[in-house]
Amino acid sequence: MEFTKTAVDGCWIIDIKPFEDARGGFARTFCVDEFAQHGIPTEVMQANMSWNHKAGTMRGMHRQIAPAAEGKLVRCIRGTIVDCCLDLREDSPTFGEHVMVELSAENHRALWIPPYCGHGYLTMTDDTEVTYQVSGMYSPQHERGQRYDDPAFGLQWPRSIEVVSEKDMAWPDWDGKKIK
Repeated sequence: MEFTKTAVDGCWIIDIKPFEDARGGFARTFCVDEFAQHGIPTEVMQANMSWNHKAGTMRGMHRQIAPAAEGKLVRCIRGTIVDCCLDLREDSPTFGEHVMVELSAENHRALWIPPYCGHGYLTMTDDTEVTYQVSGMYSPQHERGQRYDDPAFGLQWPRSIEVVSEKDMAWPDWDGKKIK
């Protein structure tokens, strides 16, 4: 695998190194040793998936607070999404920074979202499926979120947003430390 640093401290783009022959292809998508070398937790507590019917579907921005922090390894296995990691860790050197990465069934790319960072994605195609390997257990009382269009963040999504849950529309404006 190839690990690429992003503008958010601890957030990694992870590309596979496929082996191909007449049968098709094969690649490693997870390795405890390689992940640990990059400071990525290797214990998977949950594996989740989501599927989305329409292009323009927004999910996010979600995170969990202490003591129920969770990091996420996100991969799109059907269609294409633009995934976003937003650094909301006030003690982080990259607080307020974000990265957006295209993940698709074609590019086989994954994105590691560190604990306490906001996470969301926008579907670019109809009929997408996304998988998550999560380092913590889901805890509804520790779930937090910010709106994908909160002016404090200045996120520029690459297409119009057509579908958003009521829950994601109801997240409050950022009221924390000033964003850069």
